[in-house]
Amino acid sequence: MIELTRLNGNPMVLNSDLIKTAEASPDTMLTLVNGEKLIVREDIAEVIERVLAYRARLLAVVARRMTHFADLERAVALTSLDAEGRAGPPPKSGPPKGPNGS
Repeated sequence: MIELTRLNGNPMVLNSDLIKTAEASPDTMLTLVNGEKLIVREDIAEVIERVLAYRARLLAVVARRMTHFADLERAVALTSLDAEGRAGPPPKSGPPKGPNGS
């Protein structure tokens, strides 16, 4: 959850996983996955920073509870899943490799 400020100055707490898009027009308008739109005082960069800080805190809590590095790797991979359940963007491919792998 991240704390933001409505345009009228009232603070609010938002589940950052619900943010679909953020636009500056000139105020910051957040569109949620359910189609609801929220206008907040914070600029897009601040919203992004708060989302990243929140997710970093969550990952740090998970990391402290992991006893094996493989478990931590799995938890990190899960945080990068997209809406269809696939992992984040595919790894960047380098130049084609020859038949012996070089």
